[in-house]
Amino acid sequence: MAGEIPDLIAHERKGTGKGAARQARRDHMVPGIVYGGEADPLPINIPYNVLIKRLKDGRFLSTLFNLKVEGHEDVRVICRNVQRDVVKDLPTHLDLMRLKRTTKINLFIPVEFEGEDECPGLRKGGILTVVRPEVELVVTAGDIPEKLTASLEGLEIGDTITISSIDLPNGTKPTIDRDFVIANVQAPSSLAAAEDEEEGEEAAANEVPATEQDSDEE
Repeated sequence: MAGEIPDLIAHERKGTGKGAARQARRDHMVPGIVYGGEADPLPINIPYNVLIKRLKDGRFLSTLFNLKVEGHEDVRVICRNVQRDVVKDLPTHLDLMRLKRTTKINLFIPVEFEGEDECPGLRKGGILTVVRPEVELVVTAGDIPEKLTASLEGLEIGDTITISSIDLPNGTKPTIDRDFVIANVQAPSSLAAAEDEEEGEEAAANEVPATEQDSDEE
């Protein structure tokens, strides 16, 4: 994992149940639960503004955090779920799972593309079509990659990028066994339409008119 593990500061929530959760929200907190790691579940509250900022930063569900709760030892966690209000789409609850550095987990990692200037297909007017902007990988909790990098260098119109063409970090592997497509360079719509028209004209030219067929038969 690139960089240091960021801290996530929370407060232990006294009391459980819907009443305690509603009170936390009135106090501008988002209630949550920390589970796993052979320890009892720990109810927590996270300041609403802190969580909103983390969510806006992106990759919240694929970031390993160092959870700090007063009165408890620091522990590495990853968020497994953020519940949201169905109307306002604001966070109402989150689930955090305790992890060891060696724990294997499934995460979706974003794919970044580089080498546009060295891509002949794009220079000819081709369009990069991304099939999978994220790839689900089995990763080690202590070494979660920020992103995967796919090179467009040398690709022509019609070429594809598959998972086998991407250098995966050590200790990671895709959850899908086959060599699936990440993206491809497609012809622009105008060029594709022109090619279809040419194919149609060629097919028409090769057809034998019905009158000629009848005369041949006679």
